[in-house]
Amino acid sequence: MHPLGTIGKLLMILGLGLAALGLLFFLVGKANPGFLKLPGDIYYKKDGFTFYFPLVTCLLLSLIISFLLNIFSRR
Repeated sequence: MHPLGTIGKLLMILGLGLAALGLLFFLVGKANPGFLKLPGDIYYKKDGFTFYFPLVTCLLLSLIISFLLNIFSRR
């Protein structure tokens, strides 16, 4: 196969993956899940300004993803 054909397939797969990820984020945002607001997440609200940084949620997701990648990448 020509190298441009391979790159084209790769770009199509990446595009579909990004579209699926965007749809997932959109649906999760609409559902407003409470499980993504853990104790330890930074939330600050004052006079029309809101700052939210999901510190503990990011750490937990990082641990879960690392664990799954270690399991599935072993040979």
